[in-house]
Amino acid sequence: MEGECKVLLDSTATTEAKPSSKLTTALLAFTLCLAAAAAAVLVVNRHTKGSGQDEDNFDLHHTLRQISNVRAAIHLQGEYNPAMTTSVEWKNDVDQSYSQGGLKLDNNEIVIPRNGLYFIYSQASFRVSCSSSGIDDTTSKPVVHLSHTVKRWSSTYGNDDAKRSYETILHSVRSACQKTPSNDPDQEENWFSAVYMGAVFNLSEGDRLKTVMEKKMLPFLEDEQGKTFFGVFEL
Repeated sequence: MEGECKVLLDSTATTEAKPSSKLTTALLAFTLCLAAAAAAVLVVNRHTKGSGQDEDNFDLHHTLRQISNVRAAIHLQGEYNPAMTTSVEWKNDVDQSYSQGGLKLDNNEIVIPRNGLYFIYSQASFRVSCSSSGIDDTTSKPVVHLSHTVKRWSSTYGNDDAKRSYETILHSVRSACQKTPSNDPDQEENWFSAVYMGAVFNLSEGDRLKTVMEKKMLPFLEDEQGKTFFGVFEL
C-alpha cells in the first residue's frame, strides 16, 4: 500500500501543471491512500473480532447446555384419582411436566438422585362449597379448612426401609371460607382457593418425597393445567 501511494505521488509530481494544482493533487492522492489503508485495517479487525464472538457464543451455549443437563429438576402435574385416598396422583408426562438430571417419579413419590441442596415446592388448588343444608353443620364446622403436606423419607433418619417412616418437612393450612346455611342446592356457593408452599432443604441420595392431603378434600381438587403441581430442582 505504501509503495502504491509513493508511485502515485511521484507520477503526480512529474506532470506539467501549476504548483498549486500539483500540491492539491498530491494531497488528494495521499488522503485516498490513508482512507484505503484505514478501510483495510477495519476489515481485518472486523473479521478477527467476529470470529472471536462466534467462538465466545459457542462456548456460552455449550456451557448452558451442560448446566441444563447436569442440574436435576422435576415438575409434576396433579390429577384426582378416586383410588388414591391420601394424595392426588402425580403425572410426569402431561402438560408442562418434565424430569431431568436424575430426579424421577416412583410410586407417586419423587426420588432424590444425589446429596445436595434442593428447592421443594407444591401447590394444591381446590373448589369447595361454603353452603350447608343444615344449621347443625354450620354450627359444628363453621369454617372450611384446606391443608397440604410434603413428607420426606430418608435413610439418614435411621429408620428401617421396610417401615417407610416419613417426617413432615412442609405443611400449610388455610381457611377457605365460612359455611352458610342454604336450602337451595342450585344456589350452592363455590369458593376457589390454593395452598402453596416451598423451601430449600439439604437432601441425601435416595430420599423420597410425597404429598399428603385430606381424603374428604380430594374430590374437590382442581386438576386443570397449572393449578395443582409438585416439583423439585437442584441448587
